[in-house]
Amino acid sequence: MLTNNKYFQWTWLIMLLLTPIVLWILPSDFFDNSDVILCPSRLFFNIECFGCGMTRAVMHMHHLEIEDAIYYNYGVVVIFPALVFVWVVWVMNAARRLGILKAKKQDKTVAEAGTGS
Repeated sequence: MLTNNKYFQWTWLIMLLLTPIVLWILPSDFFDNSDVILCPSRLFFNIECFGCGMTRAVMHMHHLEIEDAIYYNYGVVVIFPALVFVWVVWVMNAARRLGILKAKKQDKTVAEAGTGS
């Protein structure tokens, strides 16, 4: 299975760690002035949905420009912390699979029960 491959795991962990760095290097208004419409509700019906502006809002929040982030989409106050939480969980799980972090006790007992030790 691909997820058991160490090269894949290292690549995944490196990509996870580089993502916030790349977003910090990009200017906060990188997505602000795009004429490309990717949202299907705006593209087909010209109606803004609850997610419209979220990419721009997250980018501004990532640069700690909270007022600008809320201007683009007020839902960022919920979505951004959720994204950070998911990112931390993914990084920790990737590090555990590579043996960089110790597995939680719960994971060890499940693993031991499965091996019949």
